Amino acid sequence: MPFDETGDRPGRRPGRRPSRNVLGGVLESCSTRPLTGFFRNGCCDTAPEDAGSHTVCAVMTDDFLAFSKAAGNDLSTPRPEFGFDGLKAGNRWCLCAPRWQEALEAGHPPRVVLRATEAGALQWCALEDLKRHAVDLS
Repeated sequence: MPFDETGDRPGRRPGRRPSRNVLGGVLESCSTRPLTGFFRNGCCDTAPEDAGSHTVCAVMTDDFLAFSKAAGNDLSTPRPEFGFDGLKAGNRWCLCAPRWQEALEAGHPPRVVLRATEAGALQWCALEDLKRHAVDLS
């Protein structure tokens, strides 16, 4: 995601240092199509008011979407009244870290984009688990 003239990403609070990812680098964008993130700025950035910790940049799979729906969080059904088209396999989405951990423990974790996963996810998820499911490690 591009930076504006102040050096901040759109949607971030001016003067705030860039968020860090779980690898210690600057947090990268997760997705703008569909537009994701607690702040709906494409980044899995967080703040104290983000009670769900929407910090894991996850790549949706049919398996995970079915698991999430069965667990009470239907991410695949369109909700036009909220401007939400529903997610499909392959979409990237800022997932709540506790939900990712729950999916891992149940055997249904989606893949993860580490460079776009905010460091706060480590309060809920082990880095080694995230790395095992990473799409951006080479």
